[in-house]
Amino acid sequence: MIMTLSSELRKYLLENGATEVGFADITDVTIIEGYNYGVVFYIVYPKDIIRKMENAPTREYLDELIGINSRLDNLGMLCEEFLVERGYNAYAQTKKRLGQDFGENNSFELPHKTFATKSGLGWIGKSALLTTPKYGSALRLSSVLTDAPLECGEPILESRCGSCMVCRDACLGGAISGEEWNYKKYRNEFFNDKKCEQFALKVSEVNLGKPDTVCGKCLFACPYTKNYVK
Repeated sequence: MIMTLSSELRKYLLENGATEVGFADITDVTIIEGYNYGVVFYIVYPKDIIRKMENAPTREYLDELIGINSRLDNLGMLCEEFLVERGYNAYAQTKKRLGQDFGENNSFELPHKTFATKSGLGWIGKSALLTTPKYGSALRLSSVLTDAPLECGEPILESRCGSCMVCRDACLGGAISGEEWNYKKYRNEFFNDKKCEQFALKVSEVNLGKPDTVCGKCLFACPYTKNYVK
């Protein structure tokens, strides 16, 4: 079997700790001229940590979140180096590079989730989290922009949550409207990031001893997540 650039890169990232890898055509949304392809990858939370999140957030969840972020940054740089060594340009959207300033809407200019839906890895749930059939929302993402011609997946253009309102009902901050996402919608049309942040600061102070923008109640409640941790 002849390995293509895409299959080689996927294999490389999986061997270095990614749970899943996708490739996307980002021509219409790219933030760097000529970088019309995207690599997106995620790492899932261990099942035992998610199972214990009925009273989310937990210290174990926060510690794992920090650890996964570090591993994703490492994967991003490995991906960038892999492509550059083969003569292409690439830019890893690592947390270290992007910093902590998410802007007015708590979002980067080109979110990792956009790469994920365009690659076909999942859709945006009513919680505004990437949702996948296999792991629900129990994962964290990162992405790389490149000019390397990759074999892109089929984009997912609309939600597959249907009439499910479990995450909306689990959100004690009232951030989730219950409206379904589609690729034409902006996040603030169906999800209130300010309410999410305000509640997270309060509940994390109670559960963790200090305020933080971490919660996880909607992630834990998602039926797809529940199926993953069974």
